[in-house]
Amino acid sequence: MHITPLSGSRTQIGEAHGRAHAGLITHSLEVYDRLFQDFVGLDWARARQAAGRFLPMIERGFPAILEEMEGIARGAGLEFEDILTLNCRSEISLTQASGGCSAFALNRDGTQWLAQNWDWRTDQLHNVVALEINGLDAPALISIGEAGMVAKIGMNAHGIGVCLNAIRSRTCGEGLPIHVALRKILESADMDSAVAVASRDRVCSPAHFLIASAQVGNEGDQAAGLEVHPGEPGRLAPEGGLVTHTNHLYARAATGQVEDFPRPDSRPRLARLDSLLRERLPAEGELGEGELFAILSDHDSAPLSICRHFNPDQPPEERMETLFSVVMNLTRRRLTLRHGKPCESDESLTVQFDTE
Repeated sequence: MHITPLSGSRTQIGEAHGRAHAGLITHSLEVYDRLFQDFVGLDWARARQAAGRFLPMIERGFPAILEEMEGIARGAGLEFEDILTLNCRSEISLTQASGGCSAFALNRDGTQWLAQNWDWRTDQLHNVVALEINGLDAPALISIGEAGMVAKIGMNAHGIGVCLNAIRSRTCGEGLPIHVALRKILESADMDSAVAVASRDRVCSPAHFLIASAQVGNEGDQAAGLEVHPGEPGRLAPEGGLVTHTNHLYARAATGQVEDFPRPDSRPRLARLDSLLRERLPAEGELGEGELFAILSDHDSAPLSICRHFNPDQPPEERMETLFSVVMNLTRRRLTLRHGKPCESDESLTVQFDTE
């Protein structure tokens, strides 16, 4: 995989994104057309209608990103409504679809790490893109995600990083759609403004955002797990430098307001992740990306493990596999990506911002 550089105005960034990945964006629309039909019984035309209700929320909370979505559509030869629907895919399918992502933040010897596996439907594997975005009104950022979407998982030049865990729930209210909120976090100058996207702007449907920073925020932490939803998010502070999360809610502020429906493997995966991070990492010495990719390559309780492989026993519409793994050294502003399962190859893409 290579990185796609995008720069200029919102319109220029969008158009370049659309031109560079027109074929992959079209494939993504086909994937989500099938997913919406599998999970919520909507064809693409009806999904576009459903996405329309989120347009006023984006206009209110992050209007500039709409210019970029319009540019993506033009560049890819599609309609704006197609790109809006793609970027609201979590909200449209939220009652049924949940991936199997495992994420953690780790602070060790003054270095802040952030990492995760992104598990999703296999038919999106080749629609994953790495974007390096240099806008006129925001810090440079790296986003690893799906073609045609404005953001997912990544890091910016200020050392702010964010990971994502899907949460299955029937809740949907007022706020930014998940992937639009992720982009706004990636454009934040510091930890406090990143957290404010969840606490002030709010997010219209539940998810977990794991935010970390090279610098300490006003709360005294360099990492926070935010279980977001239309109300005040649940916040998970680091314990021994660690925050971990899979696909269920467990902060009281969130569980008291939102009912979620996690798959049975979410809690065992979280327990395994905690165990590996506390017991398997070397007690002393500098950590590198390799040790953290080894954690993400764990197959305990396979096929429902941290590193997830094809499982023929699951219904076809529910088969989730690890599509990429990312490890971020936020202190050094370095992001390393393994496309596909982290256990299958040590070939990686590394991007680093200047720390000066």
